[in-house]
Amino acid sequence: MSGDPRPTGPVPIGTATVVGPGGLVRALVWITFPLLGAAAAALVKVAVSWAAWAELPIPGLARLLTRFPEPQATFGVLAIGFVLGLIVAGMAERDYVTISVDHNEVTLRHGQTSHTFARTSIGAVFVDAKEVVLLGRGTEELIRQRGDLPNVRRIEEAFVAHGYPWRTGGDPYGGEYRRWVDDAPELPAAAHAVLRARDRALRAGDQADVTELRTELGRLGLVVRDQNKRQYWRRTQRARR
Repeated sequence: MSGDPRPTGPVPIGTATVVGPGGLVRALVWITFPLLGAAAAALVKVAVSWAAWAELPIPGLARLLTRFPEPQATFGVLAIGFVLGLIVAGMAERDYVTISVDHNEVTLRHGQTSHTFARTSIGAVFVDAKEVVLLGRGTEELIRQRGDLPNVRRIEEAFVAHGYPWRTGGDPYGGEYRRWVDDAPELPAAAHAVLRARDRALRAGDQADVTELRTELGRLGLVVRDQNKRQYWRRTQRARR
């Protein structure tokens, strides 16, 4: 959800449309998660106290709660739950994706990182599953940004209002992807080597390596997308020439 007014038509040149989490949503996250954390911790404290009163077996770590005097134990548990809630809220904040669109460029922000692309370099924009994707003029992938995306309709409205090539149906080249099979003759040895390394990173959950190797495949003229930890590839138009 964005805190900015929704564009209803073409936006004047020089005006940017920013789509991202609204101030109300962010405030609710920072308020709700710490309170939920404290409430959950209080329930744990009550359950442990009841188990101790009923002389039921208590796991080792939880047993420590019975060794502190009141009200210090209750205050301590509430504080721990509150802090854990703050940590979760911070993780949610870092996962937000904010998109700024104007007539000259597009900027995507995710956590502490941002990427900016000139309008002239963009050939298509769409949302694929939970990722916003920008393709270049040669069908190469400029960016595939995942995270906590704004509402898809808001994203579409922002790009359409500024005249960008939005693709409502998703990836216009989706039918060209083929599942990667190791050592298949359609790809050179260098591409297979990168795809093998990326396959290992996918299975290990190493997202940084997965992203870096995606970029390396782009230099080889390949676009790759993932489904259930399987890799599917296609060639860019420039690579076919």
